[in-house]
Amino acid sequence: MTLFGLLFFFLASCYFYAVYSRPTGAYLRNMDSFIRAVEQVEDSNPGLSPLALVRALRRTAGHDDVMTIHFLGASYNLTDAEVLETAILNASSFSFFDKAIHHIVTDYGEERGVVLAPDGTTVALAPLLLGIESGLKAKMEGTPAVGLFPLTLGRTLGLSFLSLKDFPPSFRLGPNGCWDNVDRPKLFKLSRPATLATDAVIEGGMDGAILGMDFSNLPASEEPQALSEVLKGYYSFILHEGQGLDAVTSHVSARRREISRSTLEPLDLHSQVMETLALVWKLEKTEWIALDTEVGKAVTDGLQAFVHKYWDCPQIIPRCQWGAKAHRGTPIPLSLPLQFLYVHHTYQPSSPCLSFPNCSRDMRGMQRFHQEERGWSDIGYSFVVGSDGYVYEGRGWKHLGTHTRGHNAIGYGVSIIGNYTATLPSRHALDLLRHRLVRCAVDGGGLAANFTIQGHRQAVNYTSCPGDALFSEIRGWEHFRE
Repeated sequence: MTLFGLLFFFLASCYFYAVYSRPTGAYLRNMDSFIRAVEQVEDSNPGLSPLALVRALRRTAGHDDVMTIHFLGASYNLTDAEVLETAILNASSFSFFDKAIHHIVTDYGEERGVVLAPDGTTVALAPLLLGIESGLKAKMEGTPAVGLFPLTLGRTLGLSFLSLKDFPPSFRLGPNGCWDNVDRPKLFKLSRPATLATDAVIEGGMDGAILGMDFSNLPASEEPQALSEVLKGYYSFILHEGQGLDAVTSHVSARRREISRSTLEPLDLHSQVMETLALVWKLEKTEWIALDTEVGKAVTDGLQAFVHKYWDCPQIIPRCQWGAKAHRGTPIPLSLPLQFLYVHHTYQPSSPCLSFPNCSRDMRGMQRFHQEERGWSDIGYSFVVGSDGYVYEGRGWKHLGTHTRGHNAIGYGVSIIGNYTATLPSRHALDLLRHRLVRCAVDGGGLAANFTIQGHRQAVNYTSCPGDALFSEIRGWEHFRE
């Protein structure tokens, strides 16, 4: 590194950090803002490669721990040209990237280093970028992306399983949280004390594994796209009415759970996590890992909880995320497991919702109608399925709904947004209900294993719900009973 490079880097960083540094809350913490900042750096440095950019971002956020260096090398081990490029990055937006990427959970339960994605999910940027860097490095060197799983998910999962091994497995992962404002997100507050593997860290890890694998699998003759373009394609996709996710063949964030499962499950996750923990012990001299004879069982139990929560279950958008008003009165608890699942369509709204903003607006509209026009305590349904790839929480797993007169205490009411008198929901939306939500309910103790599926019209004789087309469809499902 030349004296000029060092001097330029130091002066530029100090000056612009002083000028542009603001409190964390001054920045909108969403993926669109992060992509725009990346795009500005790319536009200012036309020759900047995606690999050099993610390395510079890693350096900015100070993510040079021993495991990252083991797999990716030190971010400070750069050529003179890369030093100057890094200086330019810091000069334009050091403070923004530092705050956006550096992951911590405060004593007050605020999770930082996470952003709100356009699809309504929350993503930690650090594991996302480490996965991308691992894939780009493998592409450049023509080698397998050997550090992809340890850097994105393996280390986090393993340490989280062990650090809370005296707790039930489900408490060793998560939690999710709520943004202060989904339109202008600045603060993300967790719903309970954090594990090492918060939902945002898991989501970012899945996305990093997916995109890293995509980069590593590029043909040798194909140059990788700019980082901003890859992120736009993955997070800012547009769905079209009548097709939804059925027509999407590329990798997008709304399908992260199914894609990450198909990519990672064949790897033998137990062996992968155990090997990662052995490497952690070797590199970080963490003796308590090596001496603990219950490590294997802790990993087995933890992975079962991981598979159930993040792969078997669909992603459920919590009430706080879609803007629910408070339940009026005290919610009535259900006696679980339930014996029935009642299928509805909303009829109004009559069109499928294809994005988080539209589905959230529909949820708020239904809750307002149910509370103000019907006089109910809350939105009636237990869950609502959108055509954007997500399930939306209504009354949830534990509380009595108002969906199927005379049968609310013995079953969940699940509605798909849209009018399905003559047409069907997208195949992806149907699968979310038929396979993912149902399996999640049975394995989680919400539904009995021998539960029954019925259409709303079978329990209440004055309605045609869930529409002729959808009712005809569910008559062919397992667990349906006339």
